[in-house]
Amino acid sequence: MTLEEQLKQKEFKTKRQRAYLNVVYTASVLNLEQTRLFKPFGLSLQQYNVLRILRGQNGTPVSIGLIQERMLDIQSNASRLIDKLEDKKLAIRKVCPNDKRQMEITITQEGLKVLLELDEVIVLNESNIQLTDGEADMLNDLLNKLRTNQKNK
Repeated sequence: MTLEEQLKQKEFKTKRQRAYLNVVYTASVLNLEQTRLFKPFGLSLQQYNVLRILRGQNGTPVSIGLIQERMLDIQSNASRLIDKLEDKKLAIRKVCPNDKRQMEITITQEGLKVLLELDEVIVLNESNIQLTDGEADMLNDLLNKLRTNQKNK
């Protein structure tokens, strides 16, 4: 279905406006799908993102600052997300032995188990993306260009 059909709008002022709105609308659709995928696991997209960051550290504790730097949602509150993951026993926060002002965060075995289950769900969901490898490369290049242009303002 085209963006025009989806939004019930005959035309846009410019092709760039259409592209911009298409990106915003598509992000919303993908976000909704991710929310649906994570709901049975009691996770939000942001919590899932933190768990993936922690898993990528291979057991090495990390600071909240490092997690914040790597978040997909740049407006996320990493500290609050860690609180929720701790409540769910999916992450552990400890005082850094070298700097008592710093906290170290690691993923728990339960967190790793949840991610392992989610990996299968994510792979199945990604297989629904109807793009060839070449189209995926082109889309990635265009999105990188769009994002880079926005960051430079």
